[in-house]
Amino acid sequence: MQSGYDAVIVGSGVNSLACAVQLGTKGWRVGVFEQAEATGGAVKTLELTEPGFRHDWAAMNLSLFAGSGFFKQHGEALSANGLEFAPASHCFASVFEDGKWLGVSTGDGETRARIAAFSEADARAWDRLCKEFPETAEHVFALLGSPMQTHVLLKLLARALYKKGVAWTAGLVRLLISSPRSFLSETFESDHVRATLAAWGMHLDFAPDLGGGAVFPYLEAMANQNFGMVIGKGGADTVTRALVTQIEASGGEVHCGRKVSRVIREGARATGIELADGTRVSAAKAVIANVAPRGMMKLLEGGSGNSGFDAKMTKFVHAPGTMMIHLALDGLPDWSASDELRSFAYVHIAPSLDQMARTYQQAVAGMLPDEPVLVVGQPTAIDPSRAPDGKHVLWVQVRMVPARIRGDAAGKITQTDWAEVKEIYTERALDIIETHAPGLRGKIISRAVVSPLDLQADNPNLVGGDQIAGSHHLSQNFLFRPAFGHATGKTPIERLHLTGASVWPGAGTGAGAGYMLAQKLGGK
Repeated sequence: MQSGYDAVIVGSGVNSLACAVQLGTKGWRVGVFEQAEATGGAVKTLELTEPGFRHDWAAMNLSLFAGSGFFKQHGEALSANGLEFAPASHCFASVFEDGKWLGVSTGDGETRARIAAFSEADARAWDRLCKEFPETAEHVFALLGSPMQTHVLLKLLARALYKKGVAWTAGLVRLLISSPRSFLSETFESDHVRATLAAWGMHLDFAPDLGGGAVFPYLEAMANQNFGMVIGKGGADTVTRALVTQIEASGGEVHCGRKVSRVIREGARATGIELADGTRVSAAKAVIANVAPRGMMKLLEGGSGNSGFDAKMTKFVHAPGTMMIHLALDGLPDWSASDELRSFAYVHIAPSLDQMARTYQQAVAGMLPDEPVLVVGQPTAIDPSRAPDGKHVLWVQVRMVPARIRGDAAGKITQTDWAEVKEIYTERALDIIETHAPGLRGKIISRAVVSPLDLQADNPNLVGGDQIAGSHHLSQNFLFRPAFGHATGKTPIERLHLTGASVWPGAGTGAGAGYMLAQKLGGK
């Protein structure tokens, strides 16, 4: 058996790499083993279409990473290792069927003026939210940055009650459990404003009427208004490359193209891993699995020995899938609503709460949505270095779609195999974009389409193309992510730990699960 590691980590997503960096600062030698040929999991950048056109495979927005506790501690070293952000002051916008649009930017009074064009009452509501945000953010970010344990929750609750009182604390709890529709309908009167913010719920798996989803549109709106957005200079892989460099500088190693087949145990203790080629690697202190819960069970031959834990992992629920369309372009889209839209990092095509709700239900039912929600990312509007001079890349996320196709809600597509459907369905998405940006097809140099099953094949954590590694509905969030008693990554097997987006605090590039686990194992 190969030896020499204090910890081995299965998978090289951002949580894995952050965990390895933090443990390395505590003197641990860490080995990271990744089945794919490139590190990063969903956070990587590839020339998917033509040479010189760099496309973010899945994740594009790095704001959570830039604002994380992990980056606060390690940002200086990561920057020295080549990490560089490209800031966006025009963060996100939505376009509507009536030719209007609304966008959130950081400029003084800019967003307020756009909202006021729809409703002065909504502009005043926006003012109120912005004024209250610093105090609200203090408590929400404390929650998101803390281990999810009962005593920690009680401490945070007691702090809020002491500082702000019962009524304010009850209001915060209500926000955390509300649906996007209820929060947005109570706060704003304009359907355009409501839809613009509700689109962020669809980045996770929160259709407008699902409880627990209000906080995400709220946080994205307020954070983007106050801080802006960042993407990776040259590509999202600026993060993963810097992390790998730092791991290696501390004596760790990252191995790609090395699939892990099982966790090795001696009695009730995890002692290492076995690779698909039969190589056995020992770990003196910890085995850390950045895998989806069902993936964990595949590594545990015969189960964990705890039937309750095994059942919870097996029943872990995944969100509907996504499809990615990567375009190499001669020029940015010509948005008919306004030329200003060409400067935004994201343009959402999600025209109403009812449309978003319908799309979600169609995908859950196994139907190809007749009108999918589209997240149109324009990274080269923020960072021209991702494409040759004068050229651009477009990053289009199609939300939501089913992993297993049972039919087409529009009644037009008869095929059910994603290998065939992905190119056909791309035409539906492009038709929708062309409605708001005529002539887009004429600018396409090349395209690459990634189906939900392609995403899963590259990264088994993205089950069925679920880019958030598991539903965030209330029954599977907070103390229940991935299951009650295991939100810190604890497993019934000594020295075996679970991390990644399936563990609290969940999806995104904030690296919270990996960072907090490393603090628990190696100290802060």
